[in-house]
Amino acid sequence: MSDIDYTDRGDDLAFETRVIHAGQHPDPTTGAVTTPIYQVSTYAQTGVGEHRGYDYSRTANPTRTALEDCVASLEGAAHGYAFSSGMAAADAVLRQLSPGDTIVLGDDAYGGTYRLVSGVYEPAGVNWVARDLTDIDSLESSWPAGAKLVWLETPTNPGLRIVDIASVAELAHANAALCVVDNTFATPYLQTPLGLGADVVVHSTTKYLGGHSDVVGGLVTVNDSALGERLAFVQNSAGAVPGPQDCFLTLRGLKTLAVRMDRHCENAAAIVAMLEAHDAVASVLYPGLPDHPTHATAARQMSGYGGMVSFLAAGGKEAAFSLVTKTRLFTLAESLGAVESLIEHPGAMTHASAAGSPLEVDDALVRLSVGIEAVEDLIADLERALDSV
Repeated sequence: MSDIDYTDRGDDLAFETRVIHAGQHPDPTTGAVTTPIYQVSTYAQTGVGEHRGYDYSRTANPTRTALEDCVASLEGAAHGYAFSSGMAAADAVLRQLSPGDTIVLGDDAYGGTYRLVSGVYEPAGVNWVARDLTDIDSLESSWPAGAKLVWLETPTNPGLRIVDIASVAELAHANAALCVVDNTFATPYLQTPLGLGADVVVHSTTKYLGGHSDVVGGLVTVNDSALGERLAFVQNSAGAVPGPQDCFLTLRGLKTLAVRMDRHCENAAAIVAMLEAHDAVASVLYPGLPDHPTHATAARQMSGYGGMVSFLAAGGKEAAFSLVTKTRLFTLAESLGAVESLIEHPGAMTHASAAGSPLEVDDALVRLSVGIEAVEDLIADLERALDSV
């Protein structure tokens, strides 16, 4: 086993190869092919402060290191930091701000992010404004004084708009601000924001990276070493880290990310075609549609259009509420990005905290997380439910 370089992430290899091998070398002690679950809290030291890279599992754990290295490699990042949830990852990034600083938040963003910004950081003295990040000219002309960070999602949640990462990053840097991209919906298989100029990439690994609705986690990747050191300090000091079992499950899910994303995208496109033709649907929001307002950006920036689909029910809120309870294969549930298909009403579920804010969601909106089941079964399920309303 001595000829194996355990620091090599294989960044020169194709994505489909790295997702299986990056950071996941055979165990040097036993030769185990799968990264072991290092279910341990502390590590023997050969002398005071002398150890093999691990002293306490809040600070670092070999299973967690494998996960961090793998996702960092996929994102084209120098550093990766795993957290106990996507919100813990977001919190670690926002802790880089000080009272008086301002966050520029996309006006179509996850309700949990809005809740964290408005309910935790605003009372602590951090300001925030909501902006349409797809309108670069308007964003430039209305850039708020004291803005230190732009937080964008692309595709946005739940409106599925595509933000031009390179343009927003350029504008942020011209104003001495960080550009943070939540890449949860796209995953590094479909886009790599750091390569487009972003400073930080955030994931809820609960979603597509884990992919099986069996583990909660988050991850942050960066290239800047100084910023990475500050994130590592928060990770260790605040201690919102995933356990080794959670890291193991996420790593296992990651191995099939490429093949799953291909199927998610394929199924979503077929479902979009059906929705566009159904009388119970007022409009379909999907960046793969040629008439989508940000389709050109999606085509340029992404290698696929994703597995998330949103649409407006023709009958408004009442029809949307009825519809989400009538599917059989699409499970009514929060979350997204797993092998099974999910359906939800964002305004009353994942984005309820944004009610009355600039991020409030249309009550007629329904969001689908399209899984990898047989697409003909999914289409039949949705058609039956739509026919009933």
